[in-house]
Amino acid sequence: MYLASRCDEILIMGHAFKLSTSPWPDYDRVILFDGLCNMCNAFVDWVIKHDPEGRFAFAPLQSESAQCLLKQLGLKTQDFETFLYLEHDSVFIKSTAALQILRAMKTRWSCVGKFLAVIPCPIRDAVYDWIVKHRYCLMGKRKICRVPSVGEQHRFLR
Repeated sequence: MYLASRCDEILIMGHAFKLSTSPWPDYDRVILFDGLCNMCNAFVDWVIKHDPEGRFAFAPLQSESAQCLLKQLGLKTQDFETFLYLEHDSVFIKSTAALQILRAMKTRWSCVGKFLAVIPCPIRDAVYDWIVKHRYCLMGKRKICRVPSVGEQHRFLR
C-alpha cells in the first residue's frame, strides 16, 4: 500500500505499505474520519447519500484498527489533521483523499473531483489545512463518536 499525501508523494517516511497491513483487506474503499467532528460526520452523511450502491465503508479514526494504521503510517493518533481514504492498495490524505473519493463516485461528483484536481496540491492542501484547523469552530464537536443508524451499520467498520 502506498500513501499519497501532499502533492501525491508515494512514500511516507521511506516506507511502503502492502495491502496485507490494512485492518480491512476485504474492502476496496474505506474512509477513515474523525468520529467527533461534526464536519467529518456531515461529509460521511453526504457520501452515504450519494453512494446508494454502498461502495464506500467507514471507520472513525478513534477506532482501534484505525489507530494501529495511523501509527504504522506515522500520523497523529489524536488531534487529527486529516482523514484517510484507503482505495485498493493506496492510502490518500488531505485534499487528495477528498478528490479521490469524489472521483470514485459513480455520479456527476466524479467530474467535480477531476476538475478540482487541476488545482495545484499545495494550494488545495493549504485550504484543507485551514478548514481542518477551524472545523470545530465552524461546525462543532461531538462528545462521543458517531453511532451509525441500523441501516448504516453494515457500512461502518471497527
